[in-house]
Amino acid sequence: MTMARLWIFGVGLAFLAVACKGTSGGTTGTGGTTGAGGSACPGTQTACATDCIDTSSDPMNCGGCGIPCTTGQVCQGGSCQCQSGLMSCNGSCVASDATHCGSCSVTCQGGQVCSNGACSTSCDADLTLCGSGCVDTTTSGTNCGACGTICGSTQHCASSSCVANVTTGSGGTTGTGGTTATGGSGGSTGAGGTGGTTATGGTIGTGGSGGSGGTATGGAPGTGGAPPAQSSVVTSASGNYWKSGTLTTVTSGTATVTVNDSSVAQTWEGFGGAFNEAGWNYLSMLSQSDRDDALALLYGESGAHLNIGRVPIGANDYAISRYTDDEVPSGSTDYNMTSFSLTEDMKYLIPYIKAAQAVNGSIRFWGSPWTPPTWMKTSSGSYNGTACTFSGTAFDSGCMMDNAQVLTAYAQYFIKWVQGYAAQGITIESIGPQNEPNYFDNYPSCGWTPALFTKFVGQYLGPAFTTAGLTTKIMLGTMSNADSGKDPSIVSAVLADSTAKGYIKLFGYQWNMEPNVASAKSNNLPIWQTEHKCGNYPWNPAGFPTFNANTAPNDYAYGVESWGNIHDWIAAGVTAYNAWNTVLDTAGKNIDSVRPWPQNALMTVNTGTKALTITPAYYVFRHCSQYVNAGAKVVATSGGGSSLAFKNPDGSIVTVMYNSGSASTYTLAVGGKKLQFAMPANGFATVVYVP
Repeated sequence: MTMARLWIFGVGLAFLAVACKGTSGGTTGTGGTTGAGGSACPGTQTACATDCIDTSSDPMNCGGCGIPCTTGQVCQGGSCQCQSGLMSCNGSCVASDATHCGSCSVTCQGGQVCSNGACSTSCDADLTLCGSGCVDTTTSGTNCGACGTICGSTQHCASSSCVANVTTGSGGTTGTGGTTATGGSGGSTGAGGTGGTTATGGTIGTGGSGGSGGTATGGAPGTGGAPPAQSSVVTSASGNYWKSGTLTTVTSGTATVTVNDSSVAQTWEGFGGAFNEAGWNYLSMLSQSDRDDALALLYGESGAHLNIGRVPIGANDYAISRYTDDEVPSGSTDYNMTSFSLTEDMKYLIPYIKAAQAVNGSIRFWGSPWTPPTWMKTSSGSYNGTACTFSGTAFDSGCMMDNAQVLTAYAQYFIKWVQGYAAQGITIESIGPQNEPNYFDNYPSCGWTPALFTKFVGQYLGPAFTTAGLTTKIMLGTMSNADSGKDPSIVSAVLADSTAKGYIKLFGYQWNMEPNVASAKSNNLPIWQTEHKCGNYPWNPAGFPTFNANTAPNDYAYGVESWGNIHDWIAAGVTAYNAWNTVLDTAGKNIDSVRPWPQNALMTVNTGTKALTITPAYYVFRHCSQYVNAGAKVVATSGGGSSLAFKNPDGSIVTVMYNSGSASTYTLAVGGKKLQFAMPANGFATVVYVP
């Protein structure tokens, strides 16, 4: 997050309005990329990197490449579901027993058991008591044939035996790939092809158009509602957030926005946010009730329902202090990792994560370091044209050593961190070796050359994970600095090395790397947007509010800006989108004392009054995330305004719309129907269409 990002903001959102304006709702940029085609994979299989996968039944790629099912789940019909005998409670698969009998909220009295979903003194006939629950061992995936016999993630229990799942399908035709588009609307896609970029509606106008730039904060926390059983609409506008509206079915008139759910782009994995130490520090200042509300609004099913969590490995710019998990006295080394410790993680990060897990047990976690242990860094020489000089302390700036002992030890550092978190009940699904490897900052950071990054992934980290028996994926990320092709040069170097490329299972791009998403799609791997832009930019780019050096604005204008970022990255083709700070204090400053930068967040805590405020940006994220499930397909929209649409695995279609103009009656054409509702001025709407 440095001044090197100036170029993308200097043109501001006014550029986005010009570049993306079109009467059809599609972008006018470079258009769709050439589809990857389906000829390499037979039938209904999907190309995931170089492998052909049946995403309808593969528990590691369920519904799409890289979407794993969690413990207790199986992949059926492209959707992760709890095994027979288990039910979903807060995202975790649990047995129906005396602690949650028939539903998540029912607890039986002492001495009772749970039989057929009801508390009882004994089991019904033909059921077997396993723990405090009565189960049918002929069909239970967790007690198959006998208590404690668990079927694998690719099996189910039939007649008391674990048998392989059999998935039937229509076979499908071999795709020819998407056509290379020259305009904004995407190329058509053959079955199995990735096709061109799907038109998703125009982008917003100039930065925060219609926003007052004032201090609207979104009001008191609301609890929202459970996913609707019938079609519904919810709207937000400045000072008037998350309001249920009325949908009216009409048979005539021109649609404002049209959803074409037969035009399918990428498979959606979810929305997430970072677990930063500052967030837990401020949440801990709240009353228990307010803290519970905040966590439910962020991670709960009736809130934003974030399902991806970024965890810093060691200190980042929103840590309480500078540290790594293997620091030794200056001049010393620790190649055997004898000083490795999660002591600092246990103070803020792990309690924060566990509190979120209690609300949503299905959060997928990934990690990235801002700096390696300081004894692995050098302040000599230069990398990629930037001097390796430390900025105040060895934690800030500097460069990674190109030394075999150091690189070997650093791979073990990652292994110990992943294993340490696993021991705390936190599965780390993927690792990005370095946050922003071409930014040298006044907070924890470290420079890497393309050659060194490639060597570390291919010769050290990848082989070490394999030897350790870890399933943790390696992310090619997190890439951010596209100035003069800096981070893209690392991407190119890794992909040009067959060994290193073989270990890469997903891409992690953020900030000004959005234009590089198109070229990454041909690799048939998930592409995550890994850090949302924080607003309030110190370099005062044109088209944005003047930098506030004292406090983060957290205003409606930033909410509108946030929508533009979310919209454009998803339109570009990413499969997941991550917020940056979910919770900060009202000042929003980090540990950079050289250039303090008050940054926006989804929620703020007043450290004096201990009051929680929900910001406009939170509601923008919630409009996009609450009703969209992992495994949804991003589908095309067209028409006026700016919009995104997702088709969930259950067939429901979620359409998110932004109206930069005056209040009006919107007509949404979706699923063969026309639905009308009142759209507020400079406002947002989410319509969930249930067939």
